[in-house]
Amino acid sequence: MRKLKKVLALSLALAMGASLVACGDKASTDTTEAAETTEAASTEAEKEADEDKAKAEADLSNDGKVLNIQCWNDEFARRLTDHYPGYEANDPDDATAGGKIGDIEVKFTVTPSDDNAYQNNLDAVLPENANAADDDKVDLFLVEADYALKYVNTDLTMPVSDLGIEDSELSAQYNYTKDIVTDASGNLKGVSWQGCPGVLIYNREAAKEILGSDDPETVQAAVSDWDTYNETAKKVVEAGYKMTATANDTYRVFSDNVSSPWVVDGKIVVDDNIKKWVDMSKEQVDAKVCGTGDLWGDEWSAGFYPDGKVFCYFGPAWLIDFCMAADDSSSIAANGGWAATEGPQGFSWGGTWICAANGTDNPALVADIIRKLTVDTDIMLGIVKADNDFVNNKPAMEQMAADSSYGDAVLGGQNALPMFAAGAEKIDKSNICEYDQGCNESFQAAMKDYFEGNTATYEDALEAFYKSVTEKYPELTY
Repeated sequence: MRKLKKVLALSLALAMGASLVACGDKASTDTTEAAETTEAASTEAEKEADEDKAKAEADLSNDGKVLNIQCWNDEFARRLTDHYPGYEANDPDDATAGGKIGDIEVKFTVTPSDDNAYQNNLDAVLPENANAADDDKVDLFLVEADYALKYVNTDLTMPVSDLGIEDSELSAQYNYTKDIVTDASGNLKGVSWQGCPGVLIYNREAAKEILGSDDPETVQAAVSDWDTYNETAKKVVEAGYKMTATANDTYRVFSDNVSSPWVVDGKIVVDDNIKKWVDMSKEQVDAKVCGTGDLWGDEWSAGFYPDGKVFCYFGPAWLIDFCMAADDSSSIAANGGWAATEGPQGFSWGGTWICAANGTDNPALVADIIRKLTVDTDIMLGIVKADNDFVNNKPAMEQMAADSSYGDAVLGGQNALPMFAAGAEKIDKSNICEYDQGCNESFQAAMKDYFEGNTATYEDALEAFYKSVTEKYPELTY
């Protein structure tokens, strides 16, 4: 009997212990779930607060009378004119003619990028900004990825935190767009409204003729890696087309996937991946797969039209709608004759960043422009729908990528945003440096001479490249 009582007592104790453990587990689980729910609610509330801040009307009472903007074309001017609430344009047909925001006059100074003119202008005006009259001060200026660090790593640009913009407000933006404009001390010095992941943009009619289909999956299978791409290029040439308009069309794909910056410890470095581009391009030029024309030149843009007989281009969203002659009724773009697929390798190209000039007398307005054009989700959705730009806002892009009613007319109604969004998450800009633009331009120019036979060997072309770069940047060696 005693033995039975001991067994019963032990069973009861075990049962009670198990019950207590179970209760403890449940309590712990409930506490964890409650904490996670509270954290999620807090994060959501923070996001809503940031959105509210972006949508709020800015207090400009302490700002100046003139907002001066330095830029190299009309892209930002059009975004400001079309999407900043309450903006009054002086000329609806010319965004760079300026306008008004409340009582503040908006002026644009446009200096083309050709021959480094835009940077030369910035180098002249920005250092004098602190001493300039209020109405003449540069308030904000635009930079591109290739030379952003040149200005980011100086006192010519303001940290956006000094404008009152908090990190949480920019949490929905793609990380690489912040990396490009973060200085050596970790200060964010610029913000962009756009992301620039690249894709392969192909001629639908050419794809049907050569591959039997213009379906993106079919074309992707034919260009899935560089070996496959080059095999397809042979078929393209046999059909009377060029694979790309020029050798420079593929350059950005290779240059964006390097393992080293152009300059390391003051010495110029030609990355192995850049050399791969040279080798491939030389073979392609010799085989008439592509030409040697400069980007933005007539040979390059000829392929925007059916008679140009070009199979594909490589580029981001801005190239598709901003550069491929969509406003010309005779172009392929105007007739929805392009489509997009991932291509042999992911890459990015370009982008425009808004920087606040140190010395601005319009800090509140500059901050509000940044918030409206890069944080306000509704405005960014409007940019996508009106301009087919890929915007720097993950929730906006996720929403549009899943929108079956959205399509880009240039791409025959295709919604290419899912592939752009996937590409944006993978962009790595850890190897950028302030010499990128000068090095890229000099290298392509030197290699053009090599491809055309004006320079006998790659080594001779490389020497010409080194000479060109060290003339631009005497502090560098090789």
